[in-house]
Amino acid sequence: MLKMTHHIVTANRLHDGAVVYLAADKDWSRNVESGLVADSRDPEKLLAIAELAVQDQIIVAPYLIEVEVVANSIHPIRFREQIRAKGPSILAPTAE
Repeated sequence: MLKMTHHIVTANRLHDGAVVYLAADKDWSRNVESGLVADSRDPEKLLAIAELAVQDQIIVAPYLIEVEVVANSIHPIRFREQIRAKGPSILAPTAE
């Protein structure tokens, strides 16, 4: 299997704080596997797309993360991003 390091854009959705990823359709997905992988020559182009979503008040604080693409599957490299991709590390309180 060929492993390559690439980048995708992540941010938080403004209305609920969810971790989201810029997807191929230029929308935002909670699934890291939907992330649009940057062309290795210019990942900054993806950040420019994300900045439009900031202006439209869809997301906040977009940034690039390094990912490995293995057999068409996307895996964040840094531990922090692995946690963010899996969802909250604590359970939300429930009403009793």
